Amino acid sequence: MYKDSFFKKYLESFSYAIEEIHYEKINSLIEILIQIKRKKSRVFILGLGGSAGNASHAVNDLRKLCDIQAMTPVDNVSEITATANDDGFNQIFVNYLKTSKIGNRDLILIFSVGGGSFERKSSLPIIEAIKFAKKKRCKIVSITGKNNGYASKNSNININFNINNKLFLTPISETLQSLIWHYLVSDPRLQVRKTFW
Repeated sequence: MYKDSFFKKYLESFSYAIEEIHYEKINSLIEILIQIKRKKSRVFILGLGGSAGNASHAVNDLRKLCDIQAMTPVDNVSEITATANDDGFNQIFVNYLKTSKIGNRDLILIFSVGGGSFERKSSLPIIEAIKFAKKKRCKIVSITGKNNGYASKNSNININFNINNKLFLTPISETLQSLIWHYLVSDPRLQVRKTFW
């Protein structure tokens, strides 16, 4: 009985969050991606923890299905750990972006539950990356579970999930990241290759 009741709470919170998603912001992200593709610019996807796994998967789909130049630092574990060892963990994304010579034609896409917080010392590599990207006048889009983190306050567009049960903040946020990027790569304005199945 407890398991059924708990699952029902989870689904109710998930359904509520889906209903609250702002399609207009997603459509704005699609328009940016169309321009990125037209100009042969690049998308850098940043995420930590579970969001890092999502970043890697999203890179695959944007490249394979949409023919968009997408990349993520988390796919190069040697470079990330060398940077963390030599320059500190907070620099793992900044150093990658510096070496990649990011510019104002590129997009930084952030997957994050909290979006970063100085006070809580949370997601500091994302905060440093945003600060660097702003200096380079990159477009910044964040997809977050909270609307009061550094990323949500310092992005050109923030797609925020309204999750009414904070017990499920992380799992639903990371699940909805997947929902968003799978929608992006399925949209006929972006997709150039069909999925195998």
